[in-house]
Amino acid sequence: MRTNDGYIDTHVREPLVEKNVFTRMPREGVSPPSFEDAWNILPQPFWKGHEGAIDCYRGAWELAFSNLRRPEPESGFVASFIDTAFNDCLFMWDSAFILLFARYGRRAFDFQRTLDNLYASQHPDGFICREIGTFDGKDRFERFDAASTGPNVLPWTEWEHYGDTADRERLGLVFPVLVSYHRWLRRHRTWRDGTYWTSGLGSGMDNQPRFPGRQVGEVGWPERLTYHGHAVWIDTCLQQMLSADLLLQMADALGRTKEVADLREERDRLTLTVNERLWNEESAFYHDELADGTLSGVQTIGAYWALLAGVVPQERISRFVGHLEDPNRFGRPHRVPSLSADHPEYDPDGGYWLGGVWPPTNYMVLRGLDRAGYNELAHEISREDLDHVVGVFEQTGTLWENYAPERTAPGNRAKDDFVGWSGLVPVAGLFEYVFGLRADAPSGRLLWDVRL
Repeated sequence: MRTNDGYIDTHVREPLVEKNVFTRMPREGVSPPSFEDAWNILPQPFWKGHEGAIDCYRGAWELAFSNLRRPEPESGFVASFIDTAFNDCLFMWDSAFILLFARYGRRAFDFQRTLDNLYASQHPDGFICREIGTFDGKDRFERFDAASTGPNVLPWTEWEHYGDTADRERLGLVFPVLVSYHRWLRRHRTWRDGTYWTSGLGSGMDNQPRFPGRQVGEVGWPERLTYHGHAVWIDTCLQQMLSADLLLQMADALGRTKEVADLREERDRLTLTVNERLWNEESAFYHDELADGTLSGVQTIGAYWALLAGVVPQERISRFVGHLEDPNRFGRPHRVPSLSADHPEYDPDGGYWLGGVWPPTNYMVLRGLDRAGYNELAHEISREDLDHVVGVFEQTGTLWENYAPERTAPGNRAKDDFVGWSGLVPVAGLFEYVFGLRADAPSGRLLWDVRL
């Protein structure tokens, strides 16, 4: 059997992929609404004396609705979606984070169906490419390329959607897709001991110095973007632990726990491995394990997935969280930089992932602090982040892909008009960590942590 590109088809079928209904869905023909049509049914916050934040909130939605698109006939996409706002591709982890703020606009548009287009492209073995062309529907990377997929945060986004809506029907539809993708990663992105690897692009944090690499020549991409370095990647391990845990919770809600016993074993095993091998007691931090078996000295924001995954032992949490307030590490004027300030490659202007402050990883840190009980610190960081983002919005009239860690400025380099995931700060951050509001639809509750 050959694919359309002439390659021999070597997919080893994952049985649960046969239950992926998105691969058989017809293309939706409904046009998405304009911002003008949607604005009056979007949430309308008010905050006396903080009109700049409200203007930024409105600006985020205006950009978001300007990026809504119908599926192209040749794309294989099945639903209208919010574009990543980066190039002509739909990105996996961008989309997952975009929906964590866009859920507040679901009365105007069903943003969650953006992910349906990724699910519709799932391969028979469970693989989903991290970047798919919006015009031709083609994967931008071959599936065994080290940069082809990830990070796996799809289960988190879907579980958040369920928490907001109690939509058990959708949960049942996405469950086999997510389990199949998780298992693909376990088959093809692990070392012999079950720990995970990825690449700079696959981690989403493109240019971080995760392992010693060759000098970049005039031809080709740097190794840190496209190579695994034979390292154990801490963020990928933690994301898979979170994925396994959330899939187990989904299975429990759906009455399908017998189908995912393997995930319980993996989660528990990785929890032990990460805490025994990837924690450095001296630095009080989780690190990558390099090819020679030593721990990397790099301190990346990716280690804070440990808080969200709930795997940090109680006796370690205060020291680990303390780095977020240490000016020599992550406690810079605009928190949270993506690389610790004491690293030789730390860039005070951002340098993309060499210190840039990124809305998705900031939101991850906030949610992790929330889970660990550090609600006051989460509120403090969120207020600080919002002040800087609003300040840049007032200076430039728009939102940016990332921000500088040392001053109120866009990151160097950063795309403008980026909503995109930068809507997280003035929408989700505003509601959840500045105002302190959170929905719990399955139990019919609205939670309010009052700190203003």
